[in-house]
Amino acid sequence: MLRIHFTPEDLTRVRVAPGPDFLWEITNSVQTLQRTDGERVFGTWRRWVRPRLPESRRLLSPLLPPRGYSPDFLTPTSGDRTTLRAAVDTLLGTPRPRLRAELSRLAGTRRLPGRAAALAEGDPDALARLGKALHAYQAEVLVPHWRHVRAALEADRALRTRHLMDGGTEALLAGLGPDVRWRPPVLEVTYPVEQHLRLNGRGLVLQPSFFCWPTPTTLADGDLPPVLVHPIRHSADWAEGAAAPERAAGPNPLGRLLGQTRADLLRATRAGCSTMEAARMLQVTHPAVSQHMNVLRAAGLTTTVRTAGRAFHVATAEGRALLAAEDRRAGRG
Repeated sequence: MLRIHFTPEDLTRVRVAPGPDFLWEITNSVQTLQRTDGERVFGTWRRWVRPRLPESRRLLSPLLPPRGYSPDFLTPTSGDRTTLRAAVDTLLGTPRPRLRAELSRLAGTRRLPGRAAALAEGDPDALARLGKALHAYQAEVLVPHWRHVRAALEADRALRTRHLMDGGTEALLAGLGPDVRWRPPVLEVTYPVEQHLRLNGRGLVLQPSFFCWPTPTTLADGDLPPVLVHPIRHSADWAEGAAAPERAAGPNPLGRLLGQTRADLLRATRAGCSTMEAARMLQVTHPAVSQHMNVLRAAGLTTTVRTAGRAFHVATAEGRALLAAEDRRAGRG
């Protein structure tokens, strides 16, 4: 059992991450790929992935076992994480003492390949290989599914926002799924080991993850910025898309109607987003977001509120109706 201890101040500092975290999705998917449970959700994806796995898998799998301890440095909580390159650069800048300590702890639970020793010492070549492995894995395994991953996390964020607006922070915490129980002032999470995380006024980031399975997870080091990574609810069309992501990645009906970028932007505004958040989620420039938002706003699908120099975009009733129709068609409603 994981027990997260809140103070009154912590309840005011809970926030939902704005989108997928590249490194959490990589680590969770590497772990889920090595498991045999969750066949209904991930079976089709595993069968699609295994013949296509890049050589980088041989480096990543030993570092990310399907159960038990995994090094925290593989999912950094600081630095720029808005792109995979920036996140990997942060990871590769991990101080050598921390590399040595975390990899030594992992070596105490399982046998590691010889190359892990060079990584633990911060060897530049070993770190470069790790960086290349992460980029190769993302490109070969996750990029074909990334549009679906991003859309599913946007839908989950909209659900969390609704809980927060309807019932406050306690409703947000209580609605995280069957493996999470809110017993004030402690959040109890089904977990393979006994662990206590005392927030002490630091707050908590809720990070939804497409490939997190089967229960939420967190960092082993309680002194790091607190985060709870939790599974999302997968839509009915995921298995079909996982079997043929190249076909599924083509423009969907909403994308054919609006253009794929505008369709993705409209989905992002379901829960509301700033120009910066939309640019980060869609990996486009701020001017591109503004240009597409102008079109959506002129069509009556979104509205924009400006405060403190920032633009905040929200889907209108017409925009939400269009999204709801898409959800019903895809079996998500």
